[in-house]
Amino acid sequence: MFVDQVKVHLKAGKGGDGIVSFRHEKYVAFGGPFGGDGGRGGDVIFEADPGMTTLLDLRYHRKIQATPGEKGKNKKMHGADGEDHIVKVPLGTIVKNADTNQIIADLTEPHQQQIVAKGGKGGRGNWHFKSAHNTAPKYAESGQAGEEFDAIVELRVLADVGLVGFPSVGKSTFLDAVSRAKPEIGDYPFTTIAPNVGVVKVNDGRSFVLADLPGLIEGASQGKGLGHQFLRHIERCRVIIHVIDMGAEEGRDPVEDFEIINDELKSYKIRLMERPQIVVANKMDLENAEDNLLRFKEKYPDIKIFETTTIIHEGLDIVLKEAANLLETTPTFPIEDEMTQSTGVVYTFTEKPKDIIIEQLDDGTWKVSGPKVEKAFDITKLNTEEDYYNFANKMRYMGIDSALREAGCMDGDTVELCGFEFEFIEN
Repeated sequence: MFVDQVKVHLKAGKGGDGIVSFRHEKYVAFGGPFGGDGGRGGDVIFEADPGMTTLLDLRYHRKIQATPGEKGKNKKMHGADGEDHIVKVPLGTIVKNADTNQIIADLTEPHQQQIVAKGGKGGRGNWHFKSAHNTAPKYAESGQAGEEFDAIVELRVLADVGLVGFPSVGKSTFLDAVSRAKPEIGDYPFTTIAPNVGVVKVNDGRSFVLADLPGLIEGASQGKGLGHQFLRHIERCRVIIHVIDMGAEEGRDPVEDFEIINDELKSYKIRLMERPQIVVANKMDLENAEDNLLRFKEKYPDIKIFETTTIIHEGLDIVLKEAANLLETTPTFPIEDEMTQSTGVVYTFTEKPKDIIIEQLDDGTWKVSGPKVEKAFDITKLNTEEDYYNFANKMRYMGIDSALREAGCMDGDTVELCGFEFEFIEN
């Protein structure tokens, strides 16, 4: 089964917590702080494996999680780092954030690795918080959470040259004739439902990778038929061989077919039409082929066209040589996400979310929220008087006290924070 797109949930490892510990030493309060730092959480890493051809493994393992870091240890010893989770995927795989559609990884080289979800940082042990005012701190940091999100993993066939055209125009027969690939060949309307790839050797010794891509139909750029499943694979190709059934064996008009295919390529992405095209007039052994070829040349006199009969391997060598020549002068086309256009990067303005949000719920009742506050607040760490003291200092350092005063909060008012209520007291 060929699987070329999977949605997975990624979760990097949480950082280990720092610990509160004291050494035993004469004349040192509580023996002195000696708690170690927590270990780093494991990363989720994707690696390109040349031996893989499909994303089938991910279809049955949609939740990918790295190992959390260990807690710190006594004697200032660092907790062990979490083990990275390495996900092996085929060459040509890209990983996108499911929410933003931004490309995170583009794996095109053998054994290339990319960190997709980064593990959390380990918390600091209590020895970091020793000061002249507090020689025996009873406080340690919690480890940070690792990155967690849904991702779209897509396989885009890694080929130099792509065969395009309507179903049954002879693309599979072409690939079978010039390489050792064994695509399924038939005389019914839909043959190829997944890309077939083969290595082609030209007579002069040059070689390249050729892909027989699923047949296009009108409306493919809007998702009809195989739609985007087809079009995303052609993005990797630097040269396109456009195969036309010049014999009109299926009853279609070859000139109209040529226009429809190019319209679909234009509608999907402009950069697809920047790739050089080699136009192949196939099935020239059929009765109406010469008449149709004459009509095509009259309408497109500037297009160089190559005549072939793939079923008997006629006219193929010159097509392969032309493809090899074009590959020598055609640059690679990087995969682009939706925020990137052919003319460059589009810059958009989005207001940065506020770190601290103050809301008045009622007279004498206020709510404090925001990502920075929620990250700093940990109810599990409020166990001792020192924990409350450190937390209050952190809130003051973050500017929450000043923000509440500016909003109109008075002495004795109730402040709600992460589901807990506190009394606001003016010093």
